Amino acid sequence: MTDIIRTHYINQLDESIIDQNVKIGGWVEDLRDIGSLLFLTVRDVSGTAQIIVNEPKMLESTKKITRQSAVMIIGNVQKSKSKAFNVEIKAEHIEVITNAVHPLPVDPTGRVNASIDVRLGVRALDLRNPRVLALFRIRHEALQSIRKTLVIHNFIEVNTPKIIGSASEGGANLFSLEYFGKKAYLAQSPQLYKEQLTMSLDRVFEIASYYRAEKFHTVRHLNEFISIDIEGAFMDTEDVIQVAEQIVRNVLIDIKEKCVNELKQITAEIIIPSLPFERLTYSQVLDEINSHDIKLEFGEDLPDHALRIVGEKHKGYYFIKDWPSKLKPFYIHEKNDNPELSDSFDLQHGYLELASGGKRHYNTNKLKTRLIEQGLNPDDFKDHLKVFEWGMLPHSGWGIGFDRLLMVICNTSNIREVVLYPRDAERLNP
Repeated sequence: MTDIIRTHYINQLDESIIDQNVKIGGWVEDLRDIGSLLFLTVRDVSGTAQIIVNEPKMLESTKKITRQSAVMIIGNVQKSKSKAFNVEIKAEHIEVITNAVHPLPVDPTGRVNASIDVRLGVRALDLRNPRVLALFRIRHEALQSIRKTLVIHNFIEVNTPKIIGSASEGGANLFSLEYFGKKAYLAQSPQLYKEQLTMSLDRVFEIASYYRAEKFHTVRHLNEFISIDIEGAFMDTEDVIQVAEQIVRNVLIDIKEKCVNELKQITAEIIIPSLPFERLTYSQVLDEINSHDIKLEFGEDLPDHALRIVGEKHKGYYFIKDWPSKLKPFYIHEKNDNPELSDSFDLQHGYLELASGGKRHYNTNKLKTRLIEQGLNPDDFKDHLKVFEWGMLPHSGWGIGFDRLLMVICNTSNIREVVLYPRDAERLNP
């Protein structure tokens, strides 16, 4: 068997190495037989190459190679006459590493459409589709951009527990599990931990998976999702809003610059928003909604059909601030001049909520009061509350749903398109 160590990725083949021998590895995407000459299109993660086979001894064996089989090509780089390729490889040796057994469950070239449910069931093969691969290269660049921006703003990356000992976060239902004879839960957010960490680390961020045990059946919800969370000491609501704006804008700038080919593959256009993003209050949004014969009372949450109306008027990214306190979690601080309003915000794109955050309570007595107001028992939060007696600092933060942000950037209608192995109420495999 040929040594499987390649000398080049396909995107490294150019006119500067004409007449050099190279070794590439990939999979056969196409095969064209014109008698005494055979053209192979071989793809790897970086692109496609044209392989010319004209040696009589190689022709017959090469014709038997099935599409999508993994191959190693050794040959000489030469100028190509094809308009699609600047250079090509004249094959000296082709070795089949593993055969692709047909019929394949999906066509990874994308020429034959398959439903998303079928594709997700064979995700590893689906990723050979150039359009699908493009989505995840964009995802990779987005994560690098976000980390870079947060580090520039002096945030320290942390890792908080995903197995927790009490269902004390409030909000959505938690998945429970047995943990060495004790009951444990999967975390739905790092909220309480990241607040505690500001006491010593000042500014922290985490990018990690979290879990919600709710039977969602929508195109924008998952039970396992990636959240980007920050918390910063001596920062107020406007401070962390500005960090969120800069993250979104920098992500778009970086993707537009670094993912030119990928954006072409998915036919997505990146429009760089100007700063600051539009800021609306909950009351303003409520007035806009009620002017369309949808009657909502102050204090009611804003349903999707109402937010779609708002999104039609306010294009792109915008914030909704000053939500009623009763709609927000116990740890959100109230407005100093009006305790009925929370010092909070949601980041929206159209009707889609991307982030939620605000200023946090850092006084133990106020936290206990808020817990009781929301029907929660302060005793269930005793481990968290005692930290606030050790010299807690004022702090603010937010959480962004990363998968939803990718939906917007890549202009996909289903969150499952931008998640490698999505988990929802129906899907637990692969």
